[in-house]
Amino acid sequence: MEREGRAVGAASGELVTIGEFARLSRLSAKALRRYDELGLLRPALVDPVNGYRYYDPAQVEGARLVAWLRRIGMPLSRIGRIVALDAGAAAVEIRAYWARVEAETAARRDLAMYLVDHLSAEGRAMSRIPGNTSSAGNTDSAGGTGSRGGRGSSGPGVPDGPGVLGGPVAVPLAIRCAALTDTGAVRTTNQDAAFAGPRLLAVADGFGEGGAEASAAAIEALKPTAWGGGDGALSAADLLNVLEDTADSASRAVRDAVASCADPDGSGTTLTAMLWTGSRLGLVHIGDSRAYLLRGGELFRITHDHSLVQSMIDDGSLSREEAASHPGRALLLKALVGEARSVPVAVACRPDVRLREVLAGDRYLLCSDGLSAVVDEAELRAAVIAAELPEEAVRRLVGLAHEAGGPDNVACVVADVVVAAEEQQPRGR
Repeated sequence: MEREGRAVGAASGELVTIGEFARLSRLSAKALRRYDELGLLRPALVDPVNGYRYYDPAQVEGARLVAWLRRIGMPLSRIGRIVALDAGAAAVEIRAYWARVEAETAARRDLAMYLVDHLSAEGRAMSRIPGNTSSAGNTDSAGGTGSRGGRGSSGPGVPDGPGVLGGPVAVPLAIRCAALTDTGAVRTTNQDAAFAGPRLLAVADGFGEGGAEASAAAIEALKPTAWGGGDGALSAADLLNVLEDTADSASRAVRDAVASCADPDGSGTTLTAMLWTGSRLGLVHIGDSRAYLLRGGELFRITHDHSLVQSMIDDGSLSREEAASHPGRALLLKALVGEARSVPVAVACRPDVRLREVLAGDRYLLCSDGLSAVVDEAELRAAVIAAELPEEAVRRLVGLAHEAGGPDNVACVVADVVVAAEEQQPRGR
């Protein structure tokens, strides 16, 4: 009798068969059975005798959401989290997912463009070899697939964009640098870390229970002893491989550092670092710490924040002025974290890597958001220009953060690119 009652309920319109529900939801019966097995979309009723599945028409909207999320390529595991949320929270999750997809696509695009430029340059070099009649001699047009300026996340107007380098610079260059961290005026502990040396510049902004350990571990994994930095200059291709390897090392180091925390998923760090080989500069970046370049009296931001508000600025749904007071301004789309399983806004643990052109006279600023979030870029530029030496510059910058209330920890690095013979000589700006 119970089975008959359920069948009548289905036939009377209270519930519908799997075939009818498939038509309403635009999902196949096969997909519905799979989503039932995975717990994504449970039927309202399963007949205990014959196993027939019946659905409530009110489930159609949820089923269509699953179908749409699959259409944009979202993994089933993440869909399972989203369908359990209310509409507002689900919208935040979907925005965060898509911003991450776009960021990862941009990173792959930069690598593709690097390969185009690198291989085109090789082809042009081959064509200049006497007696070489191969088709590589006709690659000049391929080398013109696009101007480096304006490609990548740095945006138009940034010198060299992500930076693709042809060969070692003619004049030996060196780095003169200084680093400084400060707890700020409000926090009682300092989870920021900074390092400045002849082969590595880095800032990291830790968060969560293991934030201090995470930021320290990320930088430690990038030190020259870890990536083999020495006196010999690396080729562009070799440096790109080194950047990939060290980025992976930093990710592993952070996971290990926060593994013993009560909530390793909620602990991690941002990381913005530059590796210097003596002729080339590689950038490793994840999160919302930043790197700036001062060249020709202009200050350019050369990193792109991996944050929710930055993604909203990018798609035009939020202005920069509105972003400063947005309640989600601290939400990161990418960071180095513990094994992420339940983070409210999912993060990825793979940093962006890029190569950059260097010129004598360049000055670089790396900083955590304890500086960039409270001091505008005009003030940053003025302070970076006014300081004669990097040591003076980092003190000025930390002072500006304190004048703005010092609400967060601060970490900053300032580095000058100088001719190697002048490394020991003070230089006015």
